[in-house]
Amino acid sequence: MTRTQYYVAASIDGYIADADGRLGWLFQFNDAEGVDAHYKAFIAGVGALAMGAATYEFLLAEGLQTWPYAGLPTWVFTHRALPTFAGADIRFTTEDVGAVHEQMVRAAEGKHIWLMGGGNLVAQFARRGLLDEILLAVAPVVLGSGAPLLPASIPGPLELEGITRFGRGLVELRYKIPR
Repeated sequence: MTRTQYYVAASIDGYIADADGRLGWLFQFNDAEGVDAHYKAFIAGVGALAMGAATYEFLLAEGLQTWPYAGLPTWVFTHRALPTFAGADIRFTTEDVGAVHEQMVRAAEGKHIWLMGGGNLVAQFARRGLLDEILLAVAPVVLGSGAPLLPASIPGPLELEGITRFGRGLVELRYKIPR
């Protein structure tokens, strides 16, 4: 069954990007023990992606020559004209997340939907009851300000389904969203 997952990393104080929109604080953990294998297992179960314009623009600014999510249909929620990558299945949309979610479920073909970010986009899915899980990597850093993890309220306590420990103090908390 397709699950809609917010797979994300945040600082201990709940920010997914620093005040300048950067992720250098997070990249220092890319080589932490277990992270690479865990990511590969996660991405193998993904059938479709969604992201907001700021997340997409962050990827563009990284100077990528090719789309890193080849073979995965990707929806970018934006009201701006943005460049694309040759051969990539990137679908720019201004539609409501509810309508697009149905398209994503079909495209995922039984695999999961990865809500890559940002928090405002994920909040729209959460408000519509379309978010099933949060896979939250917590990095042992404190940023003090930046882009919040999830600027929305989710009713009721989340159900902790698992904890994964990586090297250098990085942990992942896996939460199920109650219905």
